[in-house]
Amino acid sequence: MPTDLSLERIARAAAVIDDCFRDTPQYTDPLLSAALGRPVLVKVETANPLRSFKGRGAAFLVHELPAGTTAVVCASSGNFGQGVAHAGRRRGLPVHVFTTAGANPVKLARLAALDATITQVDGDGHAAKEAAREHARETPGAVFVEDGREPAIAEGAGTIGVELLRTGTPDTVVLPVGDGSLIAGVARWVKHAAPSTRIVGVGVTGAPALADSLRAGRVVPGGPVDTIAEGIAIRVPVAESVERLRGLVDEMVLVDDTDLLAAMRLIADTLGILVEPAGAAGIAAIARHGLGERPATVLTGANPRPGLLPAV
Repeated sequence: MPTDLSLERIARAAAVIDDCFRDTPQYTDPLLSAALGRPVLVKVETANPLRSFKGRGAAFLVHELPAGTTAVVCASSGNFGQGVAHAGRRRGLPVHVFTTAGANPVKLARLAALDATITQVDGDGHAAKEAAREHARETPGAVFVEDGREPAIAEGAGTIGVELLRTGTPDTVVLPVGDGSLIAGVARWVKHAAPSTRIVGVGVTGAPALADSLRAGRVVPGGPVDTIAEGIAIRVPVAESVERLRGLVDEMVLVDDTDLLAAMRLIADTLGILVEPAGAAGIAAIARHGLGERPATVLTGANPRPGLLPAV
């Protein structure tokens, strides 16, 4: 299985990642499992200061930056930017996050609280990436980092796979796919340690470019995205990520916004956890597609836009 992701580096990442991101809760809830018709292992990646898994890969990446780095620049819909900002602050590096105009105000507030400089760009996430790249080129010593491209981000996220297998071996691991670092890192570890386990990625019907790209074996840019799931709303997939996932992911499935809202409601009712739409994608896919007999998934992303919280 050719890949640029290292098992040794995934194992080593646990020594670098902040304690607050590691060893998050994972368990099988009887009410959730009954509703889904199968025992489902859930790993709760909202139980940390960022409310998502993004701190793992960002911490490992920033730790690896070369001496002389003066600043870190990235583009993000919000959660990855928070991870970079958290890691940059720990290392004493300023972080500049480019995001889209009209970005989730909850995520913008949390970015500001982490001392990130924020620039909002007209257009979509691809436009924000291009603006971030240009800014980094013009800033001496600045490093542009891209979620999905950098191996260290996926390797840091791969520590989730290490932890998942400590409580048994699921027959299927179901993960949301945005830029692809989460599923790439987890799949790299799981495919080595439990090769019979299937890896299933979840996209959204309103932004199917990554699924289309994996089928085509190359980057296939999509049209305008139309989904509430901003964390997995990718119009132009990262080429390096597409190449990795072709060798690591067994299947990609899609869910729609209605599925995501129903999953958010189910998670709130059974687990008492409020997640954002992308964070509910794994549960939505298990419910919609009946994936696995003993599946595992990750709840990641608890920064929903105002008004998207399910009624209680």
